[in-house]
Amino acid sequence: MTVMRTLQGMTTTELVPQTTPGHDLDTTAPAPDQLATAWLQQAGLSENTRKAYATDVRCYFQWLSSLPAAVHPLAANRLVVDQYARHLEAVGLSRSTRARRLASLSSFYDYCESLDLLLRNPVQRVSRPKVDQDSQTLGPDKRELVDLVDAARQTGPVDFALVALLAGLGLRVSEACSVNIQDFGTQAGEDQLHRTVTVRRKGDKRQTLPLPPRVAAAVDAVKATLPDQDTGPLLRDPRTGQRLTRHQAAYRVRRVTRAAGIDKALTPHGLRHGFVTAALAGGAPLHMVQDAAGHSDPRTTRRYDRQRKALDGHAAYTVDLALAR
Repeated sequence: MTVMRTLQGMTTTELVPQTTPGHDLDTTAPAPDQLATAWLQQAGLSENTRKAYATDVRCYFQWLSSLPAAVHPLAANRLVVDQYARHLEAVGLSRSTRARRLASLSSFYDYCESLDLLLRNPVQRVSRPKVDQDSQTLGPDKRELVDLVDAARQTGPVDFALVALLAGLGLRVSEACSVNIQDFGTQAGEDQLHRTVTVRRKGDKRQTLPLPPRVAAAVDAVKATLPDQDTGPLLRDPRTGQRLTRHQAAYRVRRVTRAAGIDKALTPHGLRHGFVTAALAGGAPLHMVQDAAGHSDPRTTRRYDRQRKALDGHAAYTVDLALAR
């Protein structure tokens, strides 16, 4: 049975909930919110991803309850999820946001399936929007990276260290803000003793990275403002002494961008893009840049490279030189 109605100017089909084979509702199952909480706790997601997924599932639950006859999440079948996908498009969400929301639901239902609360994941065969592989994030070029670091050195030690960690190590903003003084150390290499920092990556993984001279200088500058302290956050709000938040970090990046005279709306994530672009343009192998950025998939690293479509250094030139010999 279906009920036709107009949803924000788009005609869609709203389904009266029916219990279908493979989606029998177990009345003894935990409440949806409890299930979602349990799923997020065991999923091994970063804090930011966990917050995004929690929002995605909450919006889905609210939508189910808003239907003419509310649908319990464990009673939803593919037809219901198909309708939800059309709803997301009708309200004007971007392809990437729609794809993420459906991916969140699929992960949630996989968890429910693993608990034998349903026989199959209703999102599994739902068509998801194809996401453009070209990142839209604006990153600084090599000259702008230099200008940013120079401007940050002038605006203060916290800005200097923040920009150095983002642009010089390619850290995510949450990773940079979570660095503690005790995370720094040394490690012997074949030819030199490396200064290092151990960062917490996505999935609570820890990775030790080298501190190149410019980044080390920035770290030393901010450490000098914290005498006799060998523990606690490296980046702190000078007014409160509390750990810098990602929102405060974003404000500081915007401020440094203006001070550097750069006419771009740069974000902390944009500086991470700049790191990947500069590393690949400088000849660093893709797999090493992937490791440095903490990417699990090299395709993600390639998306960050703003120069990947530039004709300079194209493989065709390399082949032409080889043929001329």
